[in-house]
Amino acid sequence: MNPLGDVIDALGVTSVWTYLALFLAASLLMIWRLEALLDHGLEGTALGTLVMPYCSGLGNLFFVGIIFARHGPVQEVLTNCLVNNVTNLTLVLGLPAVVAGLSLSAESKAGKGRGAKQSAGKKAKASAAETIQRLNRLSLLLTLAAVLFFTGVTWMLGRDGTIDRNDGLVLMSAFFFWQCFQVFDVLKHNIRQRHSFSPMFYVDMLVVLIGAYGLYVSTDWLVSWLSAQPDGGFISAKHLGWLSGGLMVLPNALIAFYYAIRRRADIVYASQVGDGHICIPLCLGLSAFMQPLAVPKFFDLSLAILGAAAVVHLVAVAAGGLPRWMGWPLLAAWAWFASAGLMG
Repeated sequence: MNPLGDVIDALGVTSVWTYLALFLAASLLMIWRLEALLDHGLEGTALGTLVMPYCSGLGNLFFVGIIFARHGPVQEVLTNCLVNNVTNLTLVLGLPAVVAGLSLSAESKAGKGRGAKQSAGKKAKASAAETIQRLNRLSLLLTLAAVLFFTGVTWMLGRDGTIDRNDGLVLMSAFFFWQCFQVFDVLKHNIRQRHSFSPMFYVDMLVVLIGAYGLYVSTDWLVSWLSAQPDGGFISAKHLGWLSGGLMVLPNALIAFYYAIRRRADIVYASQVGDGHICIPLCLGLSAFMQPLAVPKFFDLSLAILGAAAVVHLVAVAAGGLPRWMGWPLLAAWAWFASAGLMG
């Protein structure tokens, strides 16, 4: 049963453009209410590492379920995960850096510049804000370190050419341990800052779930449509993993540019890196647990680029942000990855 799909059919507007619009609209709805969660008990890094990844990564999770429900090509799940993660850490973070830079210290510098004119109370607030900013940066460094860990574990598990059921169990276990750590870290932060989840927090989460339903309906239809396309061109079942991975990166790109414009590089970073954890290890582990996956030819290159990008971002975050010039090597790395994957 698909009530929303039935309504679209009844209106006579069933087309790929309708479902692409629904996919983007559902994503924007979720981003809109996620923004409100900043005022209802979640600080920026927690929003990026806990809530946004599940929302922006829902499409990837739905993709896994849809592929198995329809007995589709499970190999495309691995391609989808690799495309998602490499694109997040190269293209999606590189473009905002080239356009405006991703500075994690802009707010603290502004505060220091006004220090002489501030009252004692304002100085105390500025000092507290700077402390929170430093804690957020440490959280980002830890999240990036987790990317390196997950990437390394995935590479070792796939060295024999297959990621099997036991490998999938290892990947899922690593993911859930990481999420438990993140949950307790957020709860500890809220206790320390005397924050609590307001009633509107749960209302906004309900709206996010409505958006998630729209995301599922659109993803299901688009995957079915792509699977039915002949192999004569790029938009075909042959490139299902690449096309679905690219489509599901769009909400991440919207989040990245939105918060980059708002000068919230901490959320830009945390959302993209956290979203990567949904694909590798969760989606990949879930898929391998249900059916073993043979690794593609560009598997090693993909993980090498992913690991190298994580190291670059670790250094950048520790240094205070990603400068504009560093965006160009990240874009070049994505172009290398795409050419190797599509031409290989």
